[in-house]
Formats: sequence, C-alpha cells, structure tokens
Amino acid sequence: MSHALPRPADAERKSAAPNAIVAVLALAGIVVSLMQTLVIPIVPELPRLLDASASNTAWAVTATLLAAAVATPVVGRLGDMIGKRRMLLTSIVLLVGGSVVCALADSLVPMIIGRTLQGLAAAVVPLGISIMRDALPSERLAGSTALMSASLGVGGALGLPAAAFIADNWDWHILFWTSAALGALAFVLVLLIVPESKVRTGGRFDLVGSLGLSAGLVSLLLAVSKGGDWGWTSGTTLGLGAAAVVILLAWGWWQLRADRPLVDLRTTAKPQVLFTNLASVALGFSMFAMSLVLPQLLQLPEETGYGLGRSMLTVGLVLAPQGLVMMAMSAVSAAVTKAKGPKVTLMIGALIVAAGYGLNIVLMSEVWHLILVSCIIGAGVGFTYGALPALIMGAVDPSETAAANSLNTLMRSLGTSFASAIAGVILAQMTTDFGGYALPSENGFKVVMAIGAGAALLAFALATLIPRQRTAAATAVRSAAEGGQGTSGQVEEDHGVVVAVPQGQPERQ
Repeated sequence: MSHALPRPADAERKSAAPNAIVAVLALAGIVVSLMQTLVIPIVPELPRLLDASASNTAWAVTATLLAAAVATPVVGRLGDMIGKRRMLLTSIVLLVGGSVVCALADSLVPMIIGRTLQGLAAAVVPLGISIMRDALPSERLAGSTALMSASLGVGGALGLPAAAFIADNWDWHILFWTSAALGALAFVLVLLIVPESKVRTGGRFDLVGSLGLSAGLVSLLLAVSKGGDWGWTSGTTLGLGAAAVVILLAWGWWQLRADRPLVDLRTTAKPQVLFTNLASVALGFSMFAMSLVLPQLLQLPEETGYGLGRSMLTVGLVLAPQGLVMMAMSAVSAAVTKAKGPKVTLMIGALIVAAGYGLNIVLMSEVWHLILVSCIIGAGVGFTYGALPALIMGAVDPSETAAANSLNTLMRSLGTSFASAIAGVILAQMTTDFGGYALPSENGFKVVMAIGAGAALLAFALATLIPRQRTAAATAVRSAAEGGQGTSGQVEEDHGVVVAVPQGQPERQ
C-alpha cells in the first residue's frame, strides 16, 4: 500500500533490527500467558498442597484476575507518560518476583501474594503492541501487532500441556521456577534489544482516577467471579455489584473533569474505539467458553456417555495445536488487514469463531472432534486478536497508544470473567446424576457452546458498526501532501487505518 506521507523516523527504525524486536516482545507476551496457565493443572490439588480449604485456595486464581484488571489500565497510562519499555521491564520484574514467591510457597498466604504479583504483569502485551507502533517500520506493523496479540493464546495453548507434564512428573514448585526463569530471560532480552519509545505524554499521574477505577473493577470482578460461591442474591454479592456501579459512575464523572485523566473517556466514546471495545467484550466472552467446555468434556468419565475420560496432559495436547494455528493466522490476519482493513478482519474472525462453536455442538464425541473445533476457533481468534489493536491504534493519538491498548485488553478480560460466571451458573443448573454426584450434562455444554457462538455473532454485529474513516482521512492526507492547511499536523496511513498525529506531539523515533 502506498503512503501519502512517509514516516519521518522510518529510516532510523529500520536500523533497530525489527525482527529481533518482534521476537523478543512476542516472547514476553508468551511468558505472561504461560504464567496464567501454569497453575491450571494443580488447581484441584491446591487444598492438599497448601493445607487450606478449596474456597480459600480459589483465591490463588482470583487474586491474579483482580491484579491484572487493576494493573492493565494503570500500567498502560504510566507507559504513555514515562516510557513503555520502562513499564514493560517493571512488569516483567513483578512477574519474576511473583513466580519466585510462589516457588518458595508451601502455604496459602505467600501463594496468593505471589499470584497477585504475577497478575500485575498482565499489561505486557498491550505495552508490547504500543512499543511496536513506535519502533517498527510501517510495513511491519500489522503483522507484528497481530503476532503480539496472538502470543496470549499461543502461550496459553502451549503452556497447558507443558504445565501438566511438569506437574505429573516433578514437584509442583518447578512450575513457578520455570516461570521465573523464562521471565528473567525475557527481561534480559528486552533490556538488550528493545528500544525505548520517545513518544510520551508526561504530566501528572491521575492517582484519584486510578484508585477509583481499581476499586470499581475489584468490586465488579469479585461479585462476578465469587457470586457462584457466595450466592448471586447474597448481600455480599449484591452489595459489591451496587458498589461497583456507584464507584464507576463517580469515576467517570471524575475522568471527564480531570486535566490528565487515567482514561480519556472522550476518546473512548469515539465510534471506532467504542464499538471495538464492545466487540472485545463479546469476543472475550466467546473465546473463554471454549476453555471451560473442552477440558471438562475431555476429562469427564466415559461412562457418562459424552465424557472422554482423558488426563489433564491429554487436555493440554488437544488444545496445543490451537496455539500454533493462532500464530499462523496472525500472518493471514495481517494480510487481510492490509488489503481490506482491520474492520473486515475482525468480522471474518468473529464468524470463524461462531462457526467453530456451531460445529462443536454436533461434533463432540471424539478427541479429533475437539482438536478440529479448537483449531477452527483458534483460527478465528488469530484473526480477531490481530485486528483489535489495529483498530484501536487507528483511532487514538500515538501518545495514548499504551493506555488505549491496555483498556482494550481489559475489555477482553471482563468478557472472560462474565463468561466464567454465566457458564458456571448454566453448568451448575443443567446437571446429570453420576454415581450420586451431579455432573454438568451434555445439554448444558451444548447451551454454553451456543452462547459462545451467539457472543461471537454479537461481536460480528458490533464490528459492522465500526465506521470506515478512510475517505475523510485520506482527503486530509492528500491535502497535507500538497502543502494544504486542512490538518493540524501530520497524517499517516497505517495498513488501511489513517492516523492523525497532532502538532506538538513528540516525533516517533
């Protein structure tokens, strides 16, 4: 694709070893997603391993979720203010520290502390995408950001069989020592290879806004994630839900009045950003449904008539090809984005995910059925994960890239949290008796898969509402190229997305 105005810093970028930068940032993303996966094989054993009740050990998972939700928007804003690479390194240090704490833990409290520290590293992927926007040549951006986005799925898919193998054959602490070692490797490579971006906003950090958003998110996610245990109509659940509404409304009021808000709600309200974020919630919901259904179908006893009676290691091996498909599809996603724009890429990906769930409803009785379904859904995820950051970066100023990408990542996380809660209610209500135990029924799984397909179709519908802004922006590009005064600064065209760069912003290096 031709560019009406060349980027002034492209020559410098090409000397910065783009391949090495992309590889290191993708590795950092994979390490973070591995961290989230490593604990899955030992969750059923945590009460015995930590000498605590099942309800208490569940906090080893919940703590990571809450920490990630709080850290992602805050770290993204700090990255825009004081340096994305600096905050990326800080996040990796927190991951390594949390992994070491967990590796040394033999009781519940240090395990929760360590998992909280690990969760604080969740902003690595949006930070990496933002660094790519500042450091890579134009022609490399679409494919690289798609690969970085896919690293979340790749790490999760490949990490599960590795974690299951380690847990089955060695002491469970090795899981966290492995996470610490990989994090340390990522830290060194980022330090040596990844350049610091010179696109910064500076200014004062919105402490009030960060505290308000953190309190609102924690209240909301606690109500959603623990409502099944506490009771959805219990005073605690309803109270936290009501508190979340009040706090987030007050936070929104503050953000609209703050000079340097944590989240620029006016930018977030732009149709391209708004509908992309809403589609991200639906996609997060849809994609997590598979993570809930497929492992249970594989592990339930064959005597149920629909379970396949396989081990956790087999679960990991069945889901592993999905990660490879995601990685392969990131390149295809980039090609479609270059040719048709990220909106079309997102719509195609959502339809592929929906088709995968539809197929799963009729194909769920053999291991190869589930491998096929997971690969189809993984292909759709590869498309959507590549399109989302392109849409976000096409609508925000370069100095707000990290915060905007972090908010988009948070939207996906909220979708997964709601999926977990709703699917949990459905599977708890639609059960079958098996030897005196209530197990999720086959129809219960089919309902969850149908809802997953519906969520993907909702994401498709929301994607259709994302405006195509190329015509007006392209006019601005031509005006600027001809020396006209129709814009207030530079205008760049990024793989089908035109990005306006206002005057006064630092030049991208």
